[in-house]
Amino acid sequence: MNERRRVGYNVHRDVLDEGEVDILAEKSNVTVPFSRKIKEAMRCSGPRLKSCMLSCVPVLSWLPRYSFRENTMGDLISGISVGIMHLPQGMAYALLAGVPPVFGLFSSFYPILIYFIFGTSKHISVGTYAVMSVMIGGVTERLAPNLNFMIWDNATNQTVLDIVNRDAERVKVAAAVTFLSGLFQVLLGLVQFGFVVTYLSEPLVRGYTTGAAIHVIVSQLKYTFGISPDRHSGPFSLIFTVIEVCNLLPKTNVGTLVVSLVTIVSLIVVKELNTYLGKKLPVPIPVELLGIIIATVISWQVNLHGKYGVEVVGEIPSGLQPPVLPEASIFGQVIGDAFALSVVGYGIAISLGRIFALKYGYKVDSNQELIALGLSNSIGGIFQCFAISCSMSRSMVQESTGGKTQVAGALSAMVILIITMWIGSLFEELPKAVLAAIIYVNLHGMMKQFMDIPTLWRSNKVDMLVWLATLILTVLFNPDMGLAASIAFSMLTVIFRTQLPKYSLLGQVPETDIYRPVEGYNKVKEIPGIVIFRSSATLYFANAEMYQDALADKSGIDITKLISQKRKAEAKRLRREKKEARNAKKIKNNTAKSPEVEPDQLNKDVEKDGAVSTLPHAIILDLSPVNFLDTVGVKTLRGIQRDYSVIGVEVVLCGCQTAIIENLENCGFFSDGVTKACIFSSIHDAVLYCQTDKAQMDNDDGVKHTLTITHY
Repeated sequence: MNERRRVGYNVHRDVLDEGEVDILAEKSNVTVPFSRKIKEAMRCSGPRLKSCMLSCVPVLSWLPRYSFRENTMGDLISGISVGIMHLPQGMAYALLAGVPPVFGLFSSFYPILIYFIFGTSKHISVGTYAVMSVMIGGVTERLAPNLNFMIWDNATNQTVLDIVNRDAERVKVAAAVTFLSGLFQVLLGLVQFGFVVTYLSEPLVRGYTTGAAIHVIVSQLKYTFGISPDRHSGPFSLIFTVIEVCNLLPKTNVGTLVVSLVTIVSLIVVKELNTYLGKKLPVPIPVELLGIIIATVISWQVNLHGKYGVEVVGEIPSGLQPPVLPEASIFGQVIGDAFALSVVGYGIAISLGRIFALKYGYKVDSNQELIALGLSNSIGGIFQCFAISCSMSRSMVQESTGGKTQVAGALSAMVILIITMWIGSLFEELPKAVLAAIIYVNLHGMMKQFMDIPTLWRSNKVDMLVWLATLILTVLFNPDMGLAASIAFSMLTVIFRTQLPKYSLLGQVPETDIYRPVEGYNKVKEIPGIVIFRSSATLYFANAEMYQDALADKSGIDITKLISQKRKAEAKRLRREKKEARNAKKIKNNTAKSPEVEPDQLNKDVEKDGAVSTLPHAIILDLSPVNFLDTVGVKTLRGIQRDYSVIGVEVVLCGCQTAIIENLENCGFFSDGVTKACIFSSIHDAVLYCQTDKAQMDNDDGVKHTLTITHY
């Protein structure tokens, strides 16, 4: 790579403070009234109405321009491939949600059609998702536990589980929480709250999905071993469940365990074969579909349920369910779960959507995505669906098989419609252990996220701490409470980092107007008599006191001690004056006056650690890293100026953004004695100002400081 050519430049201008910059640049104080902003926002016109309609219903914008020649074949192959994946995943994730498998197929149909109309991502595959399903399962099992549906069987003289009524109640709960989470997403989208996803950092999301995956695995152990552990809820429920599963292992159904192990091994082998032959195969082998077909045929022929007690899916009704409004009485019990679902589902979908958008050069509207997902969930809830999001595995298949638009998603929904209407009943003999095995194998990608730990350890230890804390909190407190606790912990790390910034003294790079931390550069030297101080964080109530302490420590000025010395000197002077006044009572015209102790007198010799040092005559506070100031921060700056002026050290500010200067004005920083003349736009301006005697600055000749920089 050729060495970059140096470009010379020459600058010659007066040294300007912020007041002079405002005059030179003719600062405008025009503000738009709030009423005018409201009027402008409510203004309606033909072009604006059309633009609003196209942004709210994106399908009206891109579908008329759909290129059949370029996109049809890719979207068709992709839609069929993803639709085939929806069948086993929808049925498997329905078990996670605690509802009959057919409702997983419904959740893979209605929401996809809604997203086709309102979504803006061309490549993500929305539908059932493991993390969302396990969160739904926690709600359904909490509000409709098995104990509530135990009935007396006169034939056997013992209590049995009323599965039909239990499943019907769980479907109502799942539909209610899904509908409410959709409403939350729509409302957040309408108020332009799409930025909420910024609070879900990548380490937090990856740690959370890993923790949720552990919940998913534990929840499926009962289907793998053919046991029936009791339902536990609340904090540490995962640990209690694992303990109970271990206690029930002697009661394992051997037939169920064999089916699980054979299915897991077969799926892993074929998936690895898919990866190995990925570039040679036009379409990946539909391993999950083949798995459920083969397992269903074997179960039917061998009668696994009758002979070996292997639990099967059971009745799968054909056709679609009529729309039913969710029961509003349930809303109050699931409002927290619904909000957690809305945030998690949106965070996962928008993260993956942005990855594809960046790769293929189009834009994903975060607020419209909220509305699209919200409508998918709220309308889906009316049709007894459970909450959906975006699946990484299906999205990768949709992209790799040639999918280019949302049409691929709509075609996958048509595949599910055909299966639901005419083929679904053929899978009634499918063992649930096979669906659990499909879930295990599909989670291997999330389990690989444990490799984030060494990577984050090398790159950013705070992010690694967020990842680990999120994982632990999610595992211990369940996905809903774990998410809230993880976000709170992530916010605390931000606060702690602002409370522990790096404080530096700056020096000048020789023969330039560039200033860098003295401790980090060998040739950077401090300006004699001037302290240039910078904090790497903003200044607000949480770190204001530490800012003052760091300034005193870095500058070597014990401001409290020096002010105390000045007050003692003032008191001593007053006592001396009173004494001399008493001695001179009789000589009124020749009253002796003791010379006042000037502030500069304290600048001469100040003891510091047993040595003698000289106070600087100026301190420059570089506020360029500061992006906001609260009232405590403003008071801190005002206090620093006041205290250091008492001992004869002038304090000036530099690098302030316009918003910071407005904060200073609004909080009463400026007064008759403190004006914008103490604020400079750059460090070099402030240094040149401080290097010149104040008297020379105000002389009668009107001579002004000039800044000259010549580089070649």
